[in-house]
Amino acid sequence: MAADPQDRSPRRPNGAREAELLALLQQADDALTPGDVTDHLDGELSYSTVVTILTRMHAKNLLSRTPRGRAYAYAPVTDDAGFAARRMRTVLEERPDREVVLARFADALSDTDATLLRQLLDTEHKPET
Repeated sequence: MAADPQDRSPRRPNGAREAELLALLQQADDALTPGDVTDHLDGELSYSTVVTILTRMHAKNLLSRTPRGRAYAYAPVTDDAGFAARRMRTVLEERPDREVVLARFADALSDTDATLLRQLLDTEHKPET
């Protein structure tokens, strides 16, 4: 008997599975193999689907991988804040009007965030003595 196509769960938006796997890997104490990830998902995704997603994420430089037995073990290359900073940097790098974008960003900051950003920039550019 064929499955009714309407019984399938709706497709997730692009990147939703990646975000789910990234969150799982960030919470893990160690790098995980595709088998580990599949086990954590309680069979929600097939092993081959997990391998495909992890391989694509590695190709996007979101994950590092090291050989473990006959598979690879995957780990995030940075934490959540690091990924947010990478997204911000990517948007900035894609724009030809970098100065305008930065100016508009700075203008929209709260006083608290502007003060914090000034402190961070001052700390980054002070020569060590």
